[in-house]
Amino acid sequence: MTTTTRRTDAGPAPSTEETSAQRAARYVFAGVRIAIGWTFLWAFLDKLFGLGIATPDRGAWINGGSPTAGFLGHSATGPFASVWHDVAGTWWADWSFMIGLLGIGLALMLGIGMRIAAVAATVMYVLMWSVVLHPAANPFLDDHLIQAGVVIGLALIGAGGTLGLGHWWTRTGLVRRLPWLT
Repeated sequence: MTTTTRRTDAGPAPSTEETSAQRAARYVFAGVRIAIGWTFLWAFLDKLFGLGIATPDRGAWINGGSPTAGFLGHSATGPFASVWHDVAGTWWADWSFMIGLLGIGLALMLGIGMRIAAVAATVMYVLMWSVVLHPAANPFLDDHLIQAGVVIGLALIGAGGTLGLGHWWTRTGLVRRLPWLT
């Protein structure tokens, strides 16, 4: 009986030490995460209080305005325009939109719940993209679809752990019981 010895050496063990390029990338992606989160949170605040940037004071949600009436009622073009015109200003669209803006904005800003935030942001971005079909500068692609891809990428690389509470969040009892909340 003969035995064969197989060599399993595949070279040097991979280094667990972070390079300066990897560290810089972590901070760049954390900055992108915070910036995108701020765009959602700012939209929520502007529509809630009518800060005068995109929403005039008289259009503020707290003053009886509708956060969806303007965009869906006046900007909708393309094959879904009539659907969006019908949805514009309905109570359920207003509430869903505002809860989505707040939840996505806070999750991205804090670096927690990145998977849920990525899914919700992607859904919201794709819906907003469908409102303005066909984009003016390109027959298919616009910034909504690009940002959806970026948010998915941020969740996949765990961008919530740098300049965020992502590492703490993943160690909470809630997330340990429900890992899909990471």
